Amino acid sequence: MVLGFDFFERNKLRFRTLLPTRVRRAPRLPAMTSTAELEVALHCTGQDRRDHHGLKLTGGAPGIHLEFVGQREKPHSLGKQIIFIHRDRTLRLRIESYYVFVAGCPVMRRFVRATNQGRSAVGIEYLSSAMLHGLGRPGDGPLESKLRIHLARNTSRAEGQWQQYAPSQLGFSENGLSAAAINSMGNWSSVAYLPLGMIENVKAGITWFWQIEHNGSWHWELGSQGGDAYLYAGGPDEEHHQAWKNLRPGESYQSVPVAMGCVRGGFDEAIAALTRYRRLACRAPHLDNTRCPVIYNDYMHCLFADPTTAKERPLVKAAAKAGCEYYLIDAGWYAKRGEHWWPAVGAWQPSRERFGRDGLKGLLDHIRSRGMTPGLWVEIEAAGIHSPLRKKPDDWFFLRHGRRIIDHGRYQLDFRNPAVRAYADAVLDRLIDRYGAGYIKIDYNITFQAGTDRNADSPGQGLLEHGRAYLAWIEGVRHRHPRVVLENCGSGGMRMDYAMLASHQIQSSSDQTDYRKYPAILVGALAAVLPEQLAVWAYPLADGGPRQTSFNMVNAMVGRIYLSGRLNRLSSRSLRLAYEGVETYKRHIRPALPRSIPFFPLGMPRITDSVSPVAVGLRADKTSWLAVWRLAGKGTIAIPHSPSGLAVLLYPKSLGIALRRAKDSLQVEFPVPYMAAIIQCDEQGRE
Repeated sequence: MVLGFDFFERNKLRFRTLLPTRVRRAPRLPAMTSTAELEVALHCTGQDRRDHHGLKLTGGAPGIHLEFVGQREKPHSLGKQIIFIHRDRTLRLRIESYYVFVAGCPVMRRFVRATNQGRSAVGIEYLSSAMLHGLGRPGDGPLESKLRIHLARNTSRAEGQWQQYAPSQLGFSENGLSAAAINSMGNWSSVAYLPLGMIENVKAGITWFWQIEHNGSWHWELGSQGGDAYLYAGGPDEEHHQAWKNLRPGESYQSVPVAMGCVRGGFDEAIAALTRYRRLACRAPHLDNTRCPVIYNDYMHCLFADPTTAKERPLVKAAAKAGCEYYLIDAGWYAKRGEHWWPAVGAWQPSRERFGRDGLKGLLDHIRSRGMTPGLWVEIEAAGIHSPLRKKPDDWFFLRHGRRIIDHGRYQLDFRNPAVRAYADAVLDRLIDRYGAGYIKIDYNITFQAGTDRNADSPGQGLLEHGRAYLAWIEGVRHRHPRVVLENCGSGGMRMDYAMLASHQIQSSSDQTDYRKYPAILVGALAAVLPEQLAVWAYPLADGGPRQTSFNMVNAMVGRIYLSGRLNRLSSRSLRLAYEGVETYKRHIRPALPRSIPFFPLGMPRITDSVSPVAVGLRADKTSWLAVWRLAGKGTIAIPHSPSGLAVLLYPKSLGIALRRAKDSLQVEFPVPYMAAIIQCDEQGRE
């Protein structure tokens, strides 16, 4: 990457361009102005917004007149770090703008730190994590004709829905008062959108991309200023999230991390760069992400949160025979028989009546005796309104206006409180040390929007501080129990971000219960999460047949197999196909999964489309694996630009699926609707 900076009025640093290396022709840049191309966007209470800004975060002071006072450059564990230092004489602020360049990929991590060196408090209304400028300068034509925005809508059971927009379709107008703005509020960081995006300049063949690495509220906007397009990306602010920070003398305040980069090419090239970055800079090392064990979970289309020893034992036997390596007991293990599991969360003591004389520990020991590592589900941040935790003091919980916030029959625990963190430590230590759980699924099924105003300058700041305290707590768990696998779940994929995935090894992709809709979720999620971290349900149905079983298995075979369903009730032929899917995955795909790069030969699917075929690929070294799904549409699917080398059908081999080479595509022929296949391609001759 090449970054371009310049000075306005000799001492005001401006960030002008970010381009790939060896650009053939540098774009012509406009004359600088006092309010455009800011290196840091910052607005403080009582200061003038010196711009006709409307709904945009532009013209903020003191951001527009920060004085550059120097820079520091030093090695970093990821590569190299540069810090630009600014000051504001009036408010006595020191602003440090961080660029961490990651060796081996065209990505940098950005954040900004503000320190109050004065004698009076300063109110921060917004502080950028990263700014980009010059997005419309390369290439010919107006911004509307050459810029395309890629973003992913995300909601429960419909995660990862990538779409492409012209800027005006999202509210952008050249020299207008609104921006193409995307926000998320609350502790479900991906409740409406994934916290990442791209801007593709189709005329110049360049794509800029970013990933907001935060487990709470965030904002990005593409706006017009000075005849060009800018991008603002950051965490919570007052305007969008009720996050006002009162920065007292001597205090520092840091914006959330944002990864940002630029590549030649489009969507696939940007995801390839982000995939390399996530492996190098985001994910903490763990054996799980190297070995990629197969997981069985007893919830989906199976026990649905009603476990007992009698129900579990046949499933344990079937999962072991299928080749599973982890066996997870999901929700309900703590609830009394006949009691709904939802409001019972909080104490995390196993139900005695569910597990007989040997108790829960006896069942977990039985799982271990069958060669699998046992696991348990918890929702550690929530406390049911009828749980024993309700008797704890108010400072254990999120409050607004002096009252506890209740959401869906639950309170939210406040991890800023040391007593809450000690309670959570005790729960997980007990489940791991006393019961022998080697896998902990941490779910999260409530949301509190702006946050808590208890002991905080604003609700949004209370939420930010809680989120950071939670991350510090989970890091402590990871260090105390380095071999335990931690899964991040939020009603499926509602907290799919790389603040959480830095410490959790597994990400739940969805709670989608219709296996036919899952391919459209899986493909989009592979653009947001590393394949070796992405858990995908495969739940062969007891009343289904071989085609349905193999479709289910293919869903999970280009990520982490997360098997469920009543395996003990499958027909013999369906059971053989489930076993074959696991074995094929282990032998052919799993060894390469931790170094594979996703690609998208048919583009991004939509969950509302039940006709068009779906495909996604993983590429590692000189081999690629294609997952192809026929939905209700035509029986022959053409995969364009596929390798010209040998293509082999890996799975399933017994259901009449055929491959045929055409001039510039691979033809996959399915005999009936709703079938799927895994194909291995030798890329020796790849064009």
